[in-house]
Amino acid sequence: MTTKQTFAFGARTASRLAAVQALYQLDIEPTNPSSVIAEFIAYRFKEEDIFSEKVNELLFQQIVLGVCEQREELDLMIEKTLADGWRMDRLEIVVKAILRAASFELIGKTNVPKPVVINEYVNITKAFFSGSEPAFINASLDNLSKQSIP
Repeated sequence: MTTKQTFAFGARTASRLAAVQALYQLDIEPTNPSSVIAEFIAYRFKEEDIFSEKVNELLFQQIVLGVCEQREELDLMIEKTLADGWRMDRLEIVVKAILRAASFELIGKTNVPKPVVINEYVNITKAFFSGSEPAFINASLDNLSKQSIP
């Protein structure tokens, strides 16, 4: 999975982007999340230009493992923000990965303020899509952040 556009990312944003890519990979080829994390750390962070910034490996691991552990709970939260008749299985895999990672952070698992989380993931979405997806992600995350999340 590659991005459509080239953006300059800081270390934390690059960590989130990598987490989205790892979650995408895990959705396409279900395997042990630890092996995917190890692959990213050993190879992808060193070989891909988009990760030229030093990735915050702890944040990357925290998001990937947290989403994998809480996927069912996160999916239920996300589905509540979708329009009637829409379910997670109707969304593109990249969109699901972005929503899951952002939702994990929005429930307070990384102690990052909600507006920062939303902004970060909207920008990551722009790296993959040039259509209406960034607005969809923004609206979904804004709605999600207003639900009963601490």
